[in-house]
Amino acid sequence: MFAGNRMIHTHAQRPEKSSFDRSARLVSRICRIAGAQNLVDDARVGLARHRVIAPVQRHGPPTIFKSLIDALSYQGVSDSIAYSYMEQHGRIRWQDIAAGLAEQPSCAKLHGYWLFEDCGNRKAAASCASPERRPKCPLPRHDLRNGRLNQTAYSLFLFLRDLTDDDIVSWIDSRLAMVSSEPIANRPALLRQALLEPLGHVYGISNKVLAMALAELLLGGDAKRPVWIEAGTVMIAIDTLVHNFLHRTGILRAFNAEHPYGPRCYAPTGCAAIIERLANKIDARQFNPSYPATFPRFVQHAIWRFCAESGPAAVTCRSSRRKPLTLHAIQENLLNDTEFCCNSDVFLICS
Repeated sequence: MFAGNRMIHTHAQRPEKSSFDRSARLVSRICRIAGAQNLVDDARVGLARHRVIAPVQRHGPPTIFKSLIDALSYQGVSDSIAYSYMEQHGRIRWQDIAAGLAEQPSCAKLHGYWLFEDCGNRKAAASCASPERRPKCPLPRHDLRNGRLNQTAYSLFLFLRDLTDDDIVSWIDSRLAMVSSEPIANRPALLRQALLEPLGHVYGISNKVLAMALAELLLGGDAKRPVWIEAGTVMIAIDTLVHNFLHRTGILRAFNAEHPYGPRCYAPTGCAAIIERLANKIDARQFNPSYPATFPRFVQHAIWRFCAESGPAAVTCRSSRRKPLTLHAIQENLLNDTEFCCNSDVFLICS
């Protein structure tokens, strides 16, 4: 429904019924082991701790910008590296960019969202596409981890200023309201598309990190906005851990959807579509009665938690071969210590 890594479809090819059932049972087991029983409450607590909930109710863009750009700053490196850098060098804020643009820089790229392209800012090389204007340009002044993040911050600011009229809350409301309220099969994909497609054109934003940031904002931003919560439940973020889990457990093969990690994870037969189909078979209310019955974000998050080193059931075994196991072998050998064995070989499933 939209191009490249900004598109999420939900029409994964149907596997054999037995393979699909085994896949669903396996992922359901993963949800029991690693599913977050308070995913929505945790989102609300996190947003409240960072004082985001009140600005959502007031429609204030600076704090929401802060929440989004901080999340986007974790792209490309480990969380610990990104966090340490921001702690040492500071974080860019709405007011910082507004003050820089108030100087009326001569570079036309900074005059509006639709003009901001091909900036080319490179921190290490101290260069850009308009080097003659760089000395007075406010964009490179901010000490972010790399030059791409400076461009992302300005692009996001201009998007919020020019396309949402400084009111991203009302913009989200209107975008989601455009999706039919009828319980049609592709409603989850349409809700995702309503937000991810336009925001996905902000410079330097990956679909994965954008979906993660929006999931927390939508799930926890305002309990009185049910369509926000509905949209948050279907924000699926595919990283290498989740992709590798689907590959090495044979689930991608069962759906005839084997592919490398990347944009194809969001294609019609990609990882996101498969997770959504599996979520339709897993009643999330068994983990928390307040959850919706179908909760794709919960399922994806459980797989990620299971695979993450800091999760409650991290896979600790390693092998140089790392070939996919059969679903049947994994289903039969899923143990509480998370070791998966097949023909005397133990494989690292996720990473």
